Amino acid sequence: MIYNLDKLNEMAEGDEDFINSVISVFLEEVPQDLEGLETALEEQDHQQVYQLAHKIKPNVDLLGMEQTRAVALQIETLGKNAANIIEIREVFPLLKKDIHQVVSELKNDFGL
Repeated sequence: MIYNLDKLNEMAEGDEDFINSVISVFLEEVPQDLEGLETALEEQDHQQVYQLAHKIKPNVDLLGMEQTRAVALQIETLGKNAANIIEIREVFPLLKKDIHQVVSELKNDFGL
């Protein structure tokens, strides 16, 4: 399992509707943000890379995905500093793989 709901459970204080809502929003928004990030990389749009990585980061953090959060932070920093786009493209597949995996796991685990 790539995710850990400890942070989310702590915030929710037993509110299952809140947990389901956060997971639904994650499943709806993060894959779209990931697609946008991939497009921004193709277009070499550093500002958009920065913004989307910045948006993805707290979502994966909330699901306890520490390694994925670190990758998102790295992409965010590289985008902000207008680093060589090749450098960002080298890291991006890790983020993409983890997000696709967690989306699949969440859909399976929560019957969505």
